[in-house]
Amino acid sequence: MEDNTLKGTTTIGLVCKDGVILASERRATMGYFIASKDAQKVYQVSDTIGMTTAGSVGDAQRLVRSISVESNLYKMRTQESMSVRAMANLMATVLSANRMMPLYVQLLIGGVDKNGPRIYSLDALGGKLDEQGAVSTGSGSPIAYGILGDQYRDDLTTGEGAGLAIRALHNVMKRDAASGDGISVTVITKGQYIQMSQDEIEKKIKELKLLN
Repeated sequence: MEDNTLKGTTTIGLVCKDGVILASERRATMGYFIASKDAQKVYQVSDTIGMTTAGSVGDAQRLVRSISVESNLYKMRTQESMSVRAMANLMATVLSANRMMPLYVQLLIGGVDKNGPRIYSLDALGGKLDEQGAVSTGSGSPIAYGILGDQYRDDLTTGEGAGLAIRALHNVMKRDAASGDGISVTVITKGQYIQMSQDEIEKKIKELKLLN
């Protein structure tokens, strides 16, 4: 039986010295069919924490709604924002509790809290890894890692990190059929969550002299 779930993606997370970069391309597919050219794959789930999603769009959106509600309730009760680690632990618990009927997702949760910039990757069964540098998920991740592994440094600024994420995704979209139709980049620093505009991304592509 053919699987008609919306899926297919590439997402990237970078830990920089002054913040975190979360980025993705914008295509969603059903098998060989391009179902959407404007799929959202990076979501804001608290003031300075974002989540990228790869896999089933429906499952991912369900998790985004759930974690956003829990984050807001936590802040109302404690007058403090949930830490990146706490949010990753909560999400890992939710995923693990559904392991008999798993949610088909691969997630990155990243942001900046009192402990600095952090990114965690989570698999469908609740496995959680504390990522120290560059991480990618989804169908185009092997291509992305070719760029990230060569050019990532642990002293990157978020400005440099945004450029590296754009370069990696630009290369992915030329090789991975499930990835394409534009790039989304979110920059998270202390107290700020900023989604780059398409004009800013296009300007960065020209600065990097990336070929079509």
